[in-house]
Amino acid sequence: MTAATDATLFPQVPATADAVLDGLDPEQREVATALHGPVCVLAGAGTGKTRAITHRIAYGVRAGILQPASVLAVTFTARAAGEMRGRLRQLGAAGVQARTFHSAALRQLQFFWPRAVGGELPRLLDRKGPLVAEAAARCRLRLDRNELRDVTGEIEWSKVTQTVPADYPAALVKAGREAPRDPAEIGQIYATYEQLKRDRGTIDFEDVLLLTVGVLQDRHDIAEQVRAQYQHFVVDEYQDVSPLQQRLLELWMGDRDNLCVVGDASQTIYSFTGATPDHLLDFRIRHPRATVVKLVRDYRSTPQVVHLANGLLAGARGRAAEHRLELVSQREPDAEPVFTEYADEPAEAEGTARRIRDLIAAGVPAGEIAVLFRINAQSEVYEQALADAGVPYQLRGAERFFERPEVREAGVKLRGAARFGGNDTLLAGAAGLPSEVRAVLSDMGWTDRPPAGSGAVRDRWESLAALVRLAEDFARARPAATLADLVAELDERAAAQHAPTVEGVTLASLHAAKGLEWDAVFLVGLTEGMLPIHHARTEEQIEEERRLLYVGITRARRHLALSWSLARSPGGRPSRGASRFLGGLRPGSRGAGHRRGTGATGGVERGSGSAAPGRPRRTHRSPARCRVCRRTLTDPGEMKLMRCEHCPSELDEALYERLRDWRAGQAARTRQPAYCVFTDKTLMAIAEAVPTAAEDLAVIPGVGRRKLDRFGADVLAICAGEEPEGEPGGGAAGGAEGAAENSSEK
Repeated sequence: MTAATDATLFPQVPATADAVLDGLDPEQREVATALHGPVCVLAGAGTGKTRAITHRIAYGVRAGILQPASVLAVTFTARAAGEMRGRLRQLGAAGVQARTFHSAALRQLQFFWPRAVGGELPRLLDRKGPLVAEAAARCRLRLDRNELRDVTGEIEWSKVTQTVPADYPAALVKAGREAPRDPAEIGQIYATYEQLKRDRGTIDFEDVLLLTVGVLQDRHDIAEQVRAQYQHFVVDEYQDVSPLQQRLLELWMGDRDNLCVVGDASQTIYSFTGATPDHLLDFRIRHPRATVVKLVRDYRSTPQVVHLANGLLAGARGRAAEHRLELVSQREPDAEPVFTEYADEPAEAEGTARRIRDLIAAGVPAGEIAVLFRINAQSEVYEQALADAGVPYQLRGAERFFERPEVREAGVKLRGAARFGGNDTLLAGAAGLPSEVRAVLSDMGWTDRPPAGSGAVRDRWESLAALVRLAEDFARARPAATLADLVAELDERAAAQHAPTVEGVTLASLHAAKGLEWDAVFLVGLTEGMLPIHHARTEEQIEEERRLLYVGITRARRHLALSWSLARSPGGRPSRGASRFLGGLRPGSRGAGHRRGTGATGGVERGSGSAAPGRPRRTHRSPARCRVCRRTLTDPGEMKLMRCEHCPSELDEALYERLRDWRAGQAARTRQPAYCVFTDKTLMAIAEAVPTAAEDLAVIPGVGRRKLDRFGADVLAICAGEEPEGEPGGGAAGGAEGAAENSSEK
């Protein structure tokens, strides 16, 4: 959903290998040029990780260091793999294999099955549900729709963690996982499901990985053939790797270490499927010589959005939290996030629809707006509210763009028109490529104005409108392009699953929104019991829910709205409250969100074979940066305040006045100017940070060790709402020291 200009939609292929590196920031360039040995890229949301790794592959190919056919890039969704192939093609690196784990494994399994096992590969199941339901019936167990989904999920988790049916109950306890029903019953259904597959000669998607692992483990000749083919590996979204996928990756690699992994532990939101960030966090332990690059420059979101995202993670706990990245926005400041409480869910949906309509009227395209919720069942009320407001929308998770019937039909008609050229009556009177496309698609029902309402008719129109816009962008980027050129472009995009944007507000779950971005994002239904979801009970589960909200926040470029409702229906008892995660983030609330500045900063670490994993490394003093927008500070006053003058403040006005009163008393007793105790800017910084310990106070510019010793106990007492215990020492010497320390700002 990234907004793009004609130049970025249809860029010119870089002329040279070095030109591939143009426009990369220093850390991205480090990624692109680190082509040998293990590389770990810790990439925060919006920091350009896909750009970095695609330019890395393209630079290696264009420089002759990597052979296209020897590179295998794997990720987790067909959409992400398609986007990667599209970018590589635009960079002049066609021929590189960019696939999902399942797609890459299936190709290998289909190729080697006759040789390894004999005969044809068993038929692949499209869906597990019906067979799981039959297995349950064979076990004399009845599953409703929700139970069927949950049991199917348990079977998938068991398989990616390589747990056999007999071991399922014990594995459940070991993993601290809560079963949706009696574990023995699920184990029985799982075993029957596996037997039904064997009886009918079918396999499922998890079997594709399991069987590929089995073939590579048992047949060393086949494993060596695969390793001879692929010598360089790139793994995107590495925090989502399951134990089974990690095992497959190890078998692909053998004893080599030409591996580049990219991930962010703070975006681990699929642990229920068996994903774990441990492989990412332990990468340096397994590969002591690895180069580690941290990408923290956020090109997607405004400082206000980034500030909120950093504040949310500041309250996180656990291992992933210890490795969180502190994002630094590279965009100009914009609107503050909006927090809204509604009386009930319909009111929340109607209010959201009104705000969306206002944004569209102000010039924000509908396709650049998203409404994100915790579970899909929440979408219905928003679908109705948007339809009532006359706002077009699309549900995320529908069929792929190029597989839609109307898009296939349009491709046939455009191909025919390109073949017949001027002899096609549809093109009579059409001048220029966009006009020709409009003429062809008009025959399918496309019009300048969208149809009223929603539903299938509107969905069909949106698909055709997306093709019209694509033709217009293509013609602007390549004025001499013909209809045949456009058809060729569509064919290449279809092969890469590089779809154009369909206009319409996106409705999606937070899980489905991963990897996407919009100008405006509405996070709705943020109540206790929904986020975190009511069945999240352990600290680990609660922290995953926090990361889910983090993913939602970081989807927004400019506009971000967060809302919740007190009751489910009009007139209902207002028994619900805002999510605990909003404590300390929304105005007037207090919570963990006030902790700042503890995340990892960007940079590069070079691996060393002699360095023990985890050994402290020498660090360099970083320049002073604004704690809101992260801009480098040079003004002494701003450096003391730890933020730009224009950036939003969280000043506790009452605390600030108490500190000023206390300072006046100190100044009178020591007979020195008030600024020699603490400057106004330092007091403001204290009143914004509200330190609770000496180490927190010490890092505020303008405090220093001497003033911490003299005034620290008093200041901390005032911050805690208590009376200062007594008067610290002072005198002429102390006053002279204070005046010298503060001579740069009065």
